[in-house]
Amino acid sequence: MVETSLEYPGGELELFREAHRWKRYVRHQMEEFVRGDVLEVGSGIGGTTTSLHMPECTSWTCLEPDDRLAKELSAATSDLRDAFGRAPRVCVATLNTLGTSPSFDTILYVDVLEHIEDDRQQVGIAAKLLRPAGHLIVMSPAHQWLFTPFDSAIGHHRRYSRKTLTACASDDLSLVRLRYFDSVGIAASLANRLFLRASMPTVGQIAIWDRWMVPLSRKIDPLLGFLAGKSIIGVWRRT
Repeated sequence: MVETSLEYPGGELELFREAHRWKRYVRHQMEEFVRGDVLEVGSGIGGTTTSLHMPECTSWTCLEPDDRLAKELSAATSDLRDAFGRAPRVCVATLNTLGTSPSFDTILYVDVLEHIEDDRQQVGIAAKLLRPAGHLIVMSPAHQWLFTPFDSAIGHHRRYSRKTLTACASDDLSLVRLRYFDSVGIAASLANRLFLRASMPTVGQIAIWDRWMVPLSRKIDPLLGFLAGKSIIGVWRRT
């Protein structure tokens, strides 16, 4: 399962490592669907893995094509344990490397699908690796009109709407959940889009967003029916 390492162009992973309120909110959005044997695609340095990892899961496999990031990922997740007492398995690989022999109950793409040029093909491959009734969970940045130099700097091909994310799904996937969230965070993204035009947020900006905006979004998002937000989540079940 090892292939030539692919270097990740972004530098934001370390910045978002300490966004603990945001990571708890993301976990809240998807934890009911995470079970069994889990495959996490594009695990980076382990920020998502450590916040989403469920000890009751029977296994957790991390795919990370950047060898440097994979080493950090292994160190960051070494203390986590699944239901059988095993640490997450870290593979320097992409989904194409796996073939069709493994199968999983849950496949996660957390801030990953927007980095992949042919997203529909990627989702099709993932669907074939899901067991019946297994879940594919995708979280990505929302709204193409919010695309900024920051998106370009970290290798995003796009941001998603409900329509464009739905279009990625193959016919053997049935939609379970599709919603926007972090409605207050739109203000921060829009400010960057219109005024700052920054290719990378500062530590202070991330701290303000995580400390003040994310908790406010958690209160406002349900009141808006999850119809607004700078991020989007889609959950599908293998039929």
